[in-house]
Amino acid sequence: MADIADFANDLVQQRLDQALAVRAAQLSTTTLHSLMFCDECDEPIPEARRLAQPGCTHCVDCQSADDLRASRYAR
Repeated sequence: MADIADFANDLVQQRLDQALAVRAAQLSTTTLHSLMFCDECDEPIPEARRLAQPGCTHCVDCQSADDLRASRYAR
């Protein structure tokens, strides 16, 4: 027998699903342009990276360093 908490959880899940669907639709219509040169070190960003990661602004080395830095402080 469903109670009010189950109903509330179902309603919340439905709203989350709707919000995620709207966001996914917006992201798919937005064209992201990758930079030709890294924002940090000004080295060229390889074409393979620009195609694989649309909207990238850093080369692989700088992005790796940034991710490592962020993971240390994300607690």
